[in-house]
Amino acid sequence: LIEVSFFKKKHLWKMSRRYDSRTTQFSPEGRLFQVEYAMEAISQAGAAVGILAKDGVVLAAEKRITSKLLDIRTETEKMYPIDDHIAAAVAGMQSDARILLNYAHLTVQRHKYRYQEPIPVEQLLQIVCDLKHGYTQFGGYRPFGVSFLFAGYDAEFGFQLYESDPSGNYGGWKASAIGSNNQSAQSILKSDYKEDSMTIESALLLAVKVLSKTMDTVSPTSEKMEFSTLTRNEKGKVIWKVFTKAEVDHLLEEAKEKVTFSTD
Repeated sequence: LIEVSFFKKKHLWKMSRRYDSRTTQFSPEGRLFQVEYAMEAISQAGAAVGILAKDGVVLAAEKRITSKLLDIRTETEKMYPIDDHIAAAVAGMQSDARILLNYAHLTVQRHKYRYQEPIPVEQLLQIVCDLKHGYTQFGGYRPFGVSFLFAGYDAEFGFQLYESDPSGNYGGWKASAIGSNNQSAQSILKSDYKEDSMTIESALLLAVKVLSKTMDTVSPTSEKMEFSTLTRNEKGKVIWKVFTKAEVDHLLEEAKEKVTFSTD
């Protein structure tokens, strides 16, 4: 039985090797192994969480500082503004993310120049995801090894949260998580997300809880976490705010009584 099991596994491994050398080749089960490999690479990256509230969107992410000698000059490692009304959090290969973010920047600028108005959030997602999907259809290419959480606002649909993956798929979410331990994060979001009472303040506390239970540490600090919010001020202008280290420390102190920092 052991020998049969070994040869069966070896046969399956050989089968996968036969169909994973090309991005465009389907396996007999209808799978694209290169896309699955890209998703697996993302699952090894630091977690990112997005939560849609009634008055805005919260983006939170885990920082993975590889060395204390790094000269980090920006407040965020995984969050980027795309336009005045759109921001994104990433999980995966930062080099791949930069290519897609630059493409997104050009897209919103071209739309604004042509139509003299901001681009709708979902339209931007469609254009970026068309590019991502194209990299799964041609030989010599490989899928982008990065997933995004897009937070945005437009007059038609209000605040929105989208997730996109390397295959070019995207979807709207009320709360979502990408990166390491995303299944555990999704289960927490599913049980704790309350649509009727979800405000920016409660969404921030929920983001702290999710990250604290998915990170590989029992003592989260501002050195290991980053937060941002997309809201509107009294005049209706969309504001993207990145939390400073002092503000993250204050948020963690506020959440201590309500959040158990545990990896269980």
